Amino acid sequence: QVQLVESGGGSVQAGGSLRLSCAASGQTFNIYDIKWFRQAPGKEREFVAAITSTDGTWYGDPAKGRFTIARDNARNTAYLQMNRLKPEDTGVYYCAADRAFSTGTLMNFELLGQGTQVTVSS
Repeated sequence: QVQLVESGGGSVQAGGSLRLSCAASGQTFNIYDIKWFRQAPGKEREFVAAITSTDGTWYGDPAKGRFTIARDNARNTAYLQMNRLKPEDTGVYYCAADRAFSTGTLMNFELLGQGTQVTVSS
């Protein structure tokens, strides 16, 4: 079974950039769709971006035009490049794996990482 470990979070000023990584163990990373979620304090978890096993991409409204999701199956790693960060991007970012991507079930997942904190100051 695949396990997911996020890294790359940290503190940055508004307008800055961060690249999050999601490293997966196991041999079947390439069959999974990978999603990124985030959760701000006191708020529900929200969808950020997804990349399917066939490299299709999908972005939530907060990410469009600023974030880019990618994957490197040879390294069993997915990435979330976040540019022009805003204070409202602050939260814990989670990597998730799924095998039945649908735009109607973006919040579904089979596996979820522990999360990495992103803090954007104004």
